[in-house]
Amino acid sequence: MVFQLFHRNAGEAPEAKASATGPVVAYATAGRVAWSPRDTVSLTRTGFAGNPVGFRAVKLIAEAAAALPLVLQDAEQRFEAHPVLSLLARPNPGQGKAELLEALFGQLLLSGDAYVEAVAGEAGAPFELHVLRSDRMRLVPGADGWPVAYEYSVGGRKARFDVTEVPAICHVRSFHPQDDHYGLSPMQPAAAAMDVHNSASRWSKGLLDNAARPSGAIVYTGADGAGGLSPDQYQRLVHEMEAYHQGARNAGRPMLLEGGLDWKPMGFSPADMEFQKTKEAAAREIAVAFGVPPMLLGIPGEATYANYQEAHRAFYRLTVLPLATRVAACLGHWLSQFTGEVLELKPDLDQVPALSAERDAQWARVAGASFLTDAEKRALLGLPPLPAPETGEGGATDADADDG
Repeated sequence: MVFQLFHRNAGEAPEAKASATGPVVAYATAGRVAWSPRDTVSLTRTGFAGNPVGFRAVKLIAEAAAALPLVLQDAEQRFEAHPVLSLLARPNPGQGKAELLEALFGQLLLSGDAYVEAVAGEAGAPFELHVLRSDRMRLVPGADGWPVAYEYSVGGRKARFDVTEVPAICHVRSFHPQDDHYGLSPMQPAAAAMDVHNSASRWSKGLLDNAARPSGAIVYTGADGAGGLSPDQYQRLVHEMEAYHQGARNAGRPMLLEGGLDWKPMGFSPADMEFQKTKEAAAREIAVAFGVPPMLLGIPGEATYANYQEAHRAFYRLTVLPLATRVAACLGHWLSQFTGEVLELKPDLDQVPALSAERDAQWARVAGASFLTDAEKRALLGLPPLPAPETGEGGATDADADDG
């Protein structure tokens, strides 16, 4: 009976049953590199919260961009006071301008996307701004591919923001060549270097924790070139190795081997692996992905820039200003839809200390160009045109009346 249950007759055809994923699993191979996951939450945990280079690069860019002074102007004037400026100065009860913008730039650097919610009042104008976590936001595309809504999920609940004529959500995203709705974060191209850097740090920590544990083998050779240890000798050797040559407290203790015992090292030493060079190379790759000169992060062996001041200027010119200008323009256009005005929000380059030498040279060069009119000079410097003088009766200006 047991034979009949577990064995088929020779003439019966076996049933054809196979998993649909069988061919895929069959081709899987072992021994691959264990890379960390590439989703936003995992990258933030391993590349920002768990990596000092990634953490400092994101903080450096976000804080520098958030500290830039912003100016608001239209085609005619630069505003000293405006509802948009007041809203940005105190966007919500828990945050000021610097905190809000730092969170905005941080989300953009970590995930490639940043979302700002406008809380509208009774008149329709926003009276609060909040930065939402990008890992909780999902874009809902319509039939034509354009977004029709945004869904924010937290704690099993969802909040839906429909895309209307004046949307309540401002979506700022980085360029992504293969995605129509979401941006590409610098964390993605830097992920491999972050894995190498984190693995090197873990290996170094493990090496320190087990500094006295030998990485090798003890080989016994008898008098005639062969032979082996007796059971008592073997147990005694194992006991002595565990008692005197393992653990942090035995670090540095010399190993005394009796006749016939020989130590054979196994594996590579830190010098053989060029451990420090590998770690520094990974740190430089992370800094390059974020656009931060390695000199500013304290990474040794980097001499691209002649001095720290030149690296600082390049950091602002090539990384901070392009990012801050693009985000400010997006925010200005979005907020101008609530007021019905055509507003331009941008960083004030004349108040950036790192660019003071360049701005002084530009002002002197424009001021000395005698072939330019005052209106053309103001346009080159990014200033709005001067208001036209008021005319009195008979077409005379106020200045002419004063002369009379």
